[in-house]
Amino acid sequence: MSESIIQVDIENPVEFFGPEDKYLNHIKAIFPKLKIIVRGNLIKLIGEPSEVSVFEKRMDLLLVYFDRFGKINDKVIEQIMEQDDDSLTSGASPKENVLVYGRNGKLVKAQTPNQKKMVESLAGNDMIFAIGPAGTGKTYTAVALAIRALKNKEVKRIVLTRPAVEAGESLGFLPGDMKEKLDPYLQPLYDALRDMLPTQKLLSYLEDETIEIAPLAYMRGRTLGNVYAILDEAQNASESQLKMFLTRMGKNAKFIITGDVTQIDLPHHKNSGLIQVQHILKGIKGIDFIYLNEKDIVRHKLVTRIVQAYEKNETQNP
Repeated sequence: MSESIIQVDIENPVEFFGPEDKYLNHIKAIFPKLKIIVRGNLIKLIGEPSEVSVFEKRMDLLLVYFDRFGKINDKVIEQIMEQDDDSLTSGASPKENVLVYGRNGKLVKAQTPNQKKMVESLAGNDMIFAIGPAGTGKTYTAVALAIRALKNKEVKRIVLTRPAVEAGESLGFLPGDMKEKLDPYLQPLYDALRDMLPTQKLLSYLEDETIEIAPLAYMRGRTLGNVYAILDEAQNASESQLKMFLTRMGKNAKFIITGDVTQIDLPHHKNSGLIQVQHILKGIKGIDFIYLNEKDIVRHKLVTRIVQAYEKNETQNP
C-alpha cells in the first residue's frame, strides 16, 4: 500500500469539490480502489502505488483545468479522470510553455524568443539580467516566473523592488502614510500581480508578506534567502545601490534584474549601475544577461514604431 497527499491550492475548495462534495464524490466513484480522504485543502490517498500514481497525474490535469477556467463540471471530470492511461504519458502537457494560469483563465507564457530565453536561462542560472526597451515583457515575464516558483513551492516568498527615483527616495513631502507615498512607483508590479492572482489571494499574500513590494532603499542590510527577488527599473539604480541589492542574495534564491538603459532617470551626477554591471559581471558562472529588442515588444504596434523612431534619432543625433 502507498500513501500520498495532494494540496489543492484554491481559495475556496467548495468551488472545486462541488456543492455537498458533488464533484469529489464523482471522482471517488471513478477510483473505487483508492481510499480518498479530504481535509480542507488536502487530499490524502491510500492504495496501490500504481493507482495512486494514476490518480495524481489525472488530478494534476484537473487542477490545471480549474486553474485556467475557474470551474469544472461532471463532463470535464469524466473527460480528464477517465481518460486512458496512454494519454497521460503521450502528447504535450497542458502545462507546456504556460508559466501561470492567470485570472479569468488567462494563459501567461513567454511569447517571444527572448522572453523564452529568460525562462530557459533561469533554469540554469540563479541570477539573470533582462535588458531591453519598454513593452518587451521583461517585468511581466519575471513576475510570472516568480509566481510559478511560489506556486510550485520552490521558494517561500517573493520580493519585488524598484528604485523610487522620481522622488529621489526622499518621500516625506508626499501626502499619506509610507505605503501611500510608495505605491505610485510600484504600481506596474501590482498590475502584473493582479493579472496572475485572484484578488483575495493577492491581498492575503501581501498581508502575510509572502509577497513583499518595497523600494530599493529598503533592501539595505537584509539577506534574501529562499526567495524569488525581482529588481525592476534597474537602470535607475546607482552603481552602489545595484551592488547593494546583488549582495543581498541568500541561499536558495533566484534574482531577476530588469531595466531599460535608454530610459535612465537618475540625476546627471549619478551613473546607472545597470550599465556598469554588464562589464563587471560578464562571464561569471550562474549569472546570465538576456537582451530584448523591438521584436519582443508585445504592447500596441505603435510602441515598436516609437522605439525604432527614438533609436533612429539617437543614431542620427548622438
